[in-house]
Amino acid sequence: MQVIEAIAVCEEALRTAMLAGDAEALEQLLADDMIFVDQQGVRRSRDDDIAAHRSGLLDLSSLDFRGDRLVRPYGDLASVVVTTDVAGSYGGTSFFGTFSYLRLWKQQGDRWQIILAQCTACPSSEL
Repeated sequence: MQVIEAIAVCEEALRTAMLAGDAEALEQLLADDMIFVDQQGVRRSRDDDIAAHRSGLLDLSSLDFRGDRLVRPYGDLASVVVTTDVAGSYGGTSFFGTFSYLRLWKQQGDRWQIILAQCTACPSSEL
């Protein structure tokens, strides 16, 4: 399987796991030392991210891609840039927003895992 197709499969698995709050699937997709920088600029670990899904603190009801997902392979690394409409609740408070995500996937043996991710809120004037 080519890198771009493999990453597309991984991205869909990530989307499905996030929507379902599937911590076990997220454990397979996120590298142990992953860092996620959220839209507030807060650094979160893999364990922080998984715990938010597992506990229900973060409950996503929709995660819809806008436009093209850009995938760039670099050997055993691949970058992904995608804009997504996200709705759900965090700590019981509902939210909706459009966010641009940058993810860096690394091939670890026979699977791809996210090692770095960053999220930026998109101002409505730029949509």
